[in-house]
Amino acid sequence: MIDEKKRIEEICDETCQQTIMHEDTILSVKERMLNTETLTVVADLFKVLGDKTRTRILHALSQSEMCVCDLAHLLEMTQSSISHQLRVLKQAHLVKNRKEGKVVYYSLADDHVTQIFNQALEHILED
Repeated sequence: MIDEKKRIEEICDETCQQTIMHEDTILSVKERMLNTETLTVVADLFKVLGDKTRTRILHALSQSEMCVCDLAHLLEMTQSSISHQLRVLKQAHLVKNRKEGKVVYYSLADDHVTQIFNQALEHILED
């Protein structure tokens, strides 16, 4: 505990413009912080969501299950480009697919994806 307090004081000496330190807050938050590996996965998810084309695909799939051909036509892109983006979305567990004969249909992976999209939309539309 003493070593931790000394480390916090040294960090504050280097970075803070004020000398007031809220040690109880720092220690409380530190106990609840997620590990770096988990936060890296979260950051990677935001990177995937940060692409305009992938966001357009997710929005389209939030309306209906669609095949690559339909998505390409809707978004005025090549099937190859759509397929590439779907592969990224699938690796991030944001979309899933099912085969019906030779046609592969894509949809959002689960309700969490819908909630993430809707929460982001609600956030940007609020006054």
